[in-house]
Amino acid sequence: MKNRSIKKVAIIGSGIMGSGIACHFANIGVEVLLLDIVPRELTAAEKAKGLTLTDAVVRNRIVNESLKASLKSKPSPIYSQRFASRITTGNLEDDLAKIADVDWVMEVVVERLDIKQKVFEQVEKYRKPGTLITSNTSGIPIHFMSKDRSEDFQQHFCGTHFFNPARYLKLFEIIPGPKTKPEVIDFLYGYGEKFLGKTSVIAKDTPAFIGNRIGIFSIMSLFHAVKDLGLTIEEVDKLTGPVIGRPKSATFRTVDVVGLDTLVHVANGIHENCKNDEQLPLFEIPDFIEHMIKNKWLGSKTGQGFYKKNVDDKGQKEILSLDLETLEYRSAKKAKFDTLELTKTIDKVVDRFKVLVKGKDKAGDFYRKTFAALFAYVSHRIPEISDDLYKIDDAMKAGFGWEHGPFQIWDAIGVTEGINIMQAEGFAPATWVDEMIKSGHTTFYSVKEGATFAYDIPSKKHVKVPGQDSFIILDNIRKTSEVFKNAGVVIEDLGDGILNVEFQSKMNTIGGDVLAGLNKAIDLAEQNFQGLVIGNQAANFSVGANIGMIFMMAAEQEYDELNMAIKYFQDTMMRMRYSSIPTVSAPHGMALGGGCELSLHADKVVAAAETYMGLVEFGVGVIPGGGGSKEMALRASDSFKKNDVELNILQEYFLTIAMAKVSTSAYEAFDLGLLQPGKDIVVVNKDRQIATAKAYAKLMAESGYTQPPKRQDIKVLGKQALGMFMVGTDAMEASHYISEHDHKIANKLAYVMAGGDLSEPTLVNEQYLLDLEREAFLSLCTERKTLERIQHMLTKGKPLRN
Repeated sequence: MKNRSIKKVAIIGSGIMGSGIACHFANIGVEVLLLDIVPRELTAAEKAKGLTLTDAVVRNRIVNESLKASLKSKPSPIYSQRFASRITTGNLEDDLAKIADVDWVMEVVVERLDIKQKVFEQVEKYRKPGTLITSNTSGIPIHFMSKDRSEDFQQHFCGTHFFNPARYLKLFEIIPGPKTKPEVIDFLYGYGEKFLGKTSVIAKDTPAFIGNRIGIFSIMSLFHAVKDLGLTIEEVDKLTGPVIGRPKSATFRTVDVVGLDTLVHVANGIHENCKNDEQLPLFEIPDFIEHMIKNKWLGSKTGQGFYKKNVDDKGQKEILSLDLETLEYRSAKKAKFDTLELTKTIDKVVDRFKVLVKGKDKAGDFYRKTFAALFAYVSHRIPEISDDLYKIDDAMKAGFGWEHGPFQIWDAIGVTEGINIMQAEGFAPATWVDEMIKSGHTTFYSVKEGATFAYDIPSKKHVKVPGQDSFIILDNIRKTSEVFKNAGVVIEDLGDGILNVEFQSKMNTIGGDVLAGLNKAIDLAEQNFQGLVIGNQAANFSVGANIGMIFMMAAEQEYDELNMAIKYFQDTMMRMRYSSIPTVSAPHGMALGGGCELSLHADKVVAAAETYMGLVEFGVGVIPGGGGSKEMALRASDSFKKNDVELNILQEYFLTIAMAKVSTSAYEAFDLGLLQPGKDIVVVNKDRQIATAKAYAKLMAESGYTQPPKRQDIKVLGKQALGMFMVGTDAMEASHYISEHDHKIANKLAYVMAGGDLSEPTLVNEQYLLDLEREAFLSLCTERKTLERIQHMLTKGKPLRN
């Protein structure tokens, strides 16, 4: 079969899901044709302008307004607003013929079979043979939709189910139709992983497929159990959130965001179409949910659901909670359980499950009851919805944001112990689980030679999970590939002469142990290896320097020690820049403060698309002190050569720090000057990031990497720039836009980035700027207001403006 490529796609349906999918294709560089229906009536505004139903602006109103609303939504569906230019809009009457020029047509219209069939009938008139044609249905049987279509249509047709929001949720379910060619499924699987950055899961054509079948069961099971256990919605959300590796929105807040009507629609579909499901009664809608539906308490879309925002007579905002007994809103209640207290010292979520199911309070009862039901249910869904247990885990992790899938949780508790809990709660596993144990396998998963293996039911043995060859999973190699370890880092041998430094501190903060680990890694790499990657697979790359350590030194007035600590940070960053081996940083999630500074000093950055990068030190009352202020002055100087308006360029880099700007994606980090075109790259699939970073480190080494000479040519503007900055900061304080302390911080930053009060523009070296940076940082640490800000950040977790 000839190579297939996707240059242009057509998305039919511009609602929340359709526009979101269109934006994500635009994110990865694909041209998009977004189509929707033609309005049948004029709006009052259109009538006032004298427009008619034949005007193009009217005919494309629905699609344009939908896309505009999507682009304005938070969180943003698009990596950078400039990518929106890759989307062309149109309508189904005037522009459907344009689908003849696309490589993939995707239907994302309302979930009604008759409407979808009409769309496909029209699509077939213009679609060229061989073009991919898919539906984003969340549960309508695929075989119904392609009925009566041509042979070529059916051979290239299947379901491709994105989860909302399409940019952020990684699940990409692929559901073959009766006649779908195997090569079409193979292509979509690979495209989803490599280009869309998704976890591709091939599902069977069963109601709700995999993700929603298990996810909705989990929620409906909880709905039926919550009143029996006498738990409040706050308590359930406390028990089903981050403590077990689930999103902060947990259960009830998530339902409010998704929409209760959407959940009920899917649950009813499963109840109507899965009559042989042994847990069918759990998909019946409880009375309190029926009451909410009747009153249109659907969640965020109607202003109230399980939670409700309320403003009292004094203008004070309060989040009210629904009392499930009285079905009236009340003030939120604090949720606290002794069982959860026992897990506070357990950092790894996977290690908490054994403790949680042994709890002696209502929390323990809750976990035993809900996990027992979940384990039994997922075991009985094989082979109905999937032949492979790992696909169920992949779907739940990628589609619902679970850190661990059901079978992984069961493994963490112990397979036999899980069965004991199930039996105590009146459940039983599927027979294949008993057969697995009898065959000598006591876990669902195992790790061999750095790869994950999962139990395969037909062969009754563990087989390698496919698709891992392009990934490096640090959890799988850490024990066997460890070269060095201290309290802050683990250094691993990635093979092919490349080392990796993996942070192990809380939130991956950068303190003395991490800096020592970085220096050790560079030493080892220079002696016996070829290159170094700095990367990890935690939720965030690094939230910055250890401000607790800074606070203690500043509060105790140990300024010599603090000066040494900051210089050690700066010196380590300079070693990253000037070593004899290539250094590659692999940031993802939050890369803030010191985490950002580290990436600024690497030879290359391989950033995950979802990287939120920024120099945010202003929030705690200081300037970037680990080379960040110096580096932004250096990058401004490099930009002077491309543009004559030097003061304007310097001001842009100054504002990136002074306004504590944080990119909302890796692509936006280029706009902020934190990533550099031609040097740094972005990977959409975070699972590929470490392997990609390794490949670049190896390529740079094999291409003859040479240690760069230290920079002596940084142009600073001196008093000319300093005067401009100070006039601006004076005006900002006078207008009450910034506080007195903000004014002081801004002037300190201005002094550094101007290169001091030099009488004329001058060329300086990096150490000159680093010394200015460190002096400014230390002077700010003597300020009472700075200590108050740091203390507030440590106790409240957010900046204080004073």
